[in-house]
Amino acid sequence: MHSNIKLPEDYLTLMGNIIPDHLSMDDFIACCKTPLKTSVRVNTLKISVEAFKQLAKTKQWLLTPIPWCNEGFWLEQENTDTKLGNSWEHIAGLFYIQEASSMLPVTALFKEQVSGVTAQYDTVLDCASAPGSKTSQIAALCNNNNFIVANELSSSRLKVLSANIQRCGIKNIALSHYDANVFGTWLPEMFDAVLLDAPCSGEGAIRKDDKAMLNWSLESINDIADIQKELIESAFKALKPGGTLIYSTCTLNETENQAVCQYLLDLYPENAEVIPLNDLFPTANNCLTTEGFLHVWPQIYDSEGFFVAKFTKKESQGLRPIKKKKRLIFPFSPVSRIENDAIRDYFRDAFNFEFESGVFYHRDSEIWLFPKEFPAFIGKFKFDRIGIKIAEKFKKGFRAQHEWARTFGHHCDKNTVSLDIEQAKQYIMGRDINFTDIEIDNLDALQGELVVLLEGSVLGLGKRVNQRLKNNYPRDLVRDNNLFSE
Repeated sequence: MHSNIKLPEDYLTLMGNIIPDHLSMDDFIACCKTPLKTSVRVNTLKISVEAFKQLAKTKQWLLTPIPWCNEGFWLEQENTDTKLGNSWEHIAGLFYIQEASSMLPVTALFKEQVSGVTAQYDTVLDCASAPGSKTSQIAALCNNNNFIVANELSSSRLKVLSANIQRCGIKNIALSHYDANVFGTWLPEMFDAVLLDAPCSGEGAIRKDDKAMLNWSLESINDIADIQKELIESAFKALKPGGTLIYSTCTLNETENQAVCQYLLDLYPENAEVIPLNDLFPTANNCLTTEGFLHVWPQIYDSEGFFVAKFTKKESQGLRPIKKKKRLIFPFSPVSRIENDAIRDYFRDAFNFEFESGVFYHRDSEIWLFPKEFPAFIGKFKFDRIGIKIAEKFKKGFRAQHEWARTFGHHCDKNTVSLDIEQAKQYIMGRDINFTDIEIDNLDALQGELVVLLEGSVLGLGKRVNQRLKNNYPRDLVRDNNLFSE
């Protein structure tokens, strides 16, 4: 961020009119002109927080806990030229580079205010998912055991979302590509929880994007708020009775925040109820509004600006789905009982791995694992992607896929091979590895397909061909620029 960034006069006047008395405009402006601290969230689907802390010590990463997220840390690197995103730990999905404030909405979604315990939801809708930080946070808090519909309107951002959920080892997900205002009429009262991290004017993101304010105007925030009102109404309709709705933005003006929330409350005065967030974390009162929302000014926690509101739906609205004119063709079929057993036998014999949940479907030669809740959605909605592809079927059996390894490989204790740092670097560059260069005690036991590990974390798959580890790392993931080193 450049210290000479220009903030529109209308914007500064608007902020000056709404900033709380205990905060300073001078501090606000100064904070907006300073770079954001790097923050990460540990992906507990692949590594525990404690193990990550120990790993950070060996990497000379200095961690400072983020007060509202048990898995979140501000991170400082020492003595390295490697970008954090090119570290092997990031490539293996052990953590997600996520702005600290953006961890708040999911924390608010899952924390029960009375007991302080973590809530659980069978079905969750993430209305605007890309690039995947909050979606992956949801999956981790549910330990990959719920069903998430992750929607994204932008085609290019949908590809980024798909790549991130695969990197993080998320299996319980279906991706869709719609304007999120369709959910209330197409899938009414289908979700236990809905997260609407709404598209907004991005006033809170100035510190990481110096172009965030280029198109800002008072007229534009009114236009955006009209869209947000449509989205929050749709999100509320998609919510089951007794369910939880989170509305959040990375902007600061009240038109896109408090006013949108009030629109929902005025629309459903007997059915929409605010759940106050004053107990979300120890110092939440520093950014609490009179309504019980969180309005995070960047200078409070040296973070992005953010807004979070939490609601519940008291009772059913008696909604019925609108019938879609176009017949939905579902290209997958459930596997037969015999094939179901054959798939399980293959993974058991090859890797000593057992599937504990999910249902198998196939499309031509592809074998996919779908969340157990997904069949209830078949024919009701078009999805771009469901679950993960676990195998390809051939005449002589099956062959495991990279997605399966990324998601389940750390549970295997057969046919796994551990590389050192330099070998792992060669592997991610798409090169084969000679077994003569690897110290392996059980080389004779390794046969066929292998799960490739680095320090106990899964990189992907390979295959033993004589004295060589044949590289099966996906070509589209191969990279060789500024990679990690010893």
